[in-house]
Amino acid sequence: MTQDDSPRQRRPRYKGTHPRRFEEKYKELSPEQHAAELAKVLARGHTPAGTHRSIMVAEILEVLDPKPGEVALDATLGYGGHTRELLPRLLPGGRLFGVDVDPLELPRTETRLRDLGFGEDVLTVRRMNFAGLPRLKAEAGGFDVVLADLGVSSMQIDNPARGFTWKADGPLDLRLNPQRGRAAADLLASLDETALTELLVENSDEPHAAAIAREVHGRDIRTTRELANGVRMALRAEGLDEDDTKKALQRTFQALRIAVNDEFTVLDQFLARLPGVLNPGGRVAILTFHSGEDRRVKKAFQQGLREGLYQEVAPEPLRAGPEERRANPRSTSAKLRWAKVPGGQLSGA
Repeated sequence: MTQDDSPRQRRPRYKGTHPRRFEEKYKELSPEQHAAELAKVLARGHTPAGTHRSIMVAEILEVLDPKPGEVALDATLGYGGHTRELLPRLLPGGRLFGVDVDPLELPRTETRLRDLGFGEDVLTVRRMNFAGLPRLKAEAGGFDVVLADLGVSSMQIDNPARGFTWKADGPLDLRLNPQRGRAAADLLASLDETALTELLVENSDEPHAAAIAREVHGRDIRTTRELANGVRMALRAEGLDEDDTKKALQRTFQALRIAVNDEFTVLDQFLARLPGVLNPGGRVAILTFHSGEDRRVKKAFQQGLREGLYQEVAPEPLRAGPEERRANPRSTSAKLRWAKVPGGQLSGA
């Protein structure tokens, strides 16, 4: 069989003129083959399904100021967009370590980055969480630049099988690593009404936590749609409009995701270990997406400044500009904080 005679993989069949289900969106799921179509989606201010738009790239590059020969860590590799911008600025002579816990998306991201020409000599990819920072430091010899983007990636949100979104039906899972821990449905079933109320308040500052917990508790909820319907019923009784209901749905799913993945504990461990893995003059930037994360980062940076672990920290968080917020609405809630350890020249960012 010649190369021209080789069998071609058929695209998914779907009803109507346009694919609706995530697994049918062959153009978005193979972006390298359909660049023109994806450009049209981006021009409309949307993120194509199965892809991710990196947030506040220019601000991050200004704060971190990566230089040739330095060693960087992308502690939340995700889709690899930030790494793709950082790596060329580290060359020649530098390298970047990219880590992530997601066993499904990490191989795809590594393939994309390798295809761009970033070989093992400049890019090291590891599947691990923040707890492995000391071990990673031993391998890298310390880091001059560290980035952590704490947001859930668009690929995870858009795939209903991961259970991250209330906008499509799927299993109520919400695990960043679906091979470990228990799914959100199992966690939800284990909580009494009081514990669920406290979880919603602690993890997302949900003002209608008691009403949601009262409605949801005791139901056999296994899917995202079942949970979303329960939240809608609770808020309908409270007389809330559709906009407020959407915000409550986002906060409810966020609160469960944080609990399922123990995100606050993991973040606290990362922040505690961070100064110890930075080289003299090292810079760190952290993107957060809700108040619980931002409070922890702010507190850790300020405490580190008082103890002399940091020489300078962000006085206030940076936010995405109006143009980026219009082009990528998911950037609206982002806050960027930075810190620098003693030993280098400060840029005054």
